Amino acid sequence: MNSSLLRFIFFISFFTLFSLIEALLPRKQRLYKRIYRWPGNFSILISGTIAAGFIPFLLPAAAAVDAAEKGFGLFNVVSMPRALSFLLTLLILDIVIYFQHRIFHIVPFLWRIHRMHHMDKDLDASSALRFHPFEIIISIVIKTASVWLLGASLGAVFVFEILLNSAAMFNHANIYIPLSADSIIRKIIVTPDMHRIHHSVHRKETDSNFGFSLSWWDFIFKSYTDNPKDGQDNMKIGLKGFDSRKIQQFYWMLLSPFLNRNNIQTEK
Repeated sequence: MNSSLLRFIFFISFFTLFSLIEALLPRKQRLYKRIYRWPGNFSILISGTIAAGFIPFLLPAAAAVDAAEKGFGLFNVVSMPRALSFLLTLLILDIVIYFQHRIFHIVPFLWRIHRMHHMDKDLDASSALRFHPFEIIISIVIKTASVWLLGASLGAVFVFEILLNSAAMFNHANIYIPLSADSIIRKIIVTPDMHRIHHSVHRKETDSNFGFSLSWWDFIFKSYTDNPKDGQDNMKIGLKGFDSRKIQQFYWMLLSPFLNRNNIQTEK
């Protein structure tokens, strides 16, 4: 089966699963109905996919094939069991994404690109799709370079992409998980309650809990926040100064890197 088709099947399956669970076991009450937010979030995903399609030679899968053919990269030079190189690929790529995320919060022009993701006033599985095309292209370049330098196998890259996408949909999902279970799960992977803090309107909380898949990096690199100061039930999600309903629309989402707070009329 074609790998792109297989990835699409995984995407649809996990998105449907998490959306159904959200409907049955919601964590927070929505501000906007899905019909208002989902068209913009899906449109931004499609635009990013189209943008990425113009640079197929930069796709991580192509880098894996090229590295294997040329014998380039760490795992093509250093002899080790295939299972070990497979596992190390997943771990290293995950930590690369963690630091990429932190850098997007630190560097001003990268933050202007990334902040569109934080302008979402609700969180659900569709929020995991909400990344500006500029950010998607930059992320692809970083992942591609990492895969090439590692000499990662095509299979490991494929599994990593599936895990990353499904984990992102899971930790953005508006799913209720009992606190006792959440406290155990988040010791290994990022849970919705843990990642929701990253979307708090308070910048100190926004600049924490950067992990997408494994939660370990936040613990190790001291970027972990256990609970929001306003509590999960009362915490506000979004970005201060960008409260207009218009910012949930595709046109304004695309323009968001070029907007200042006074470009959008704030609506109470």
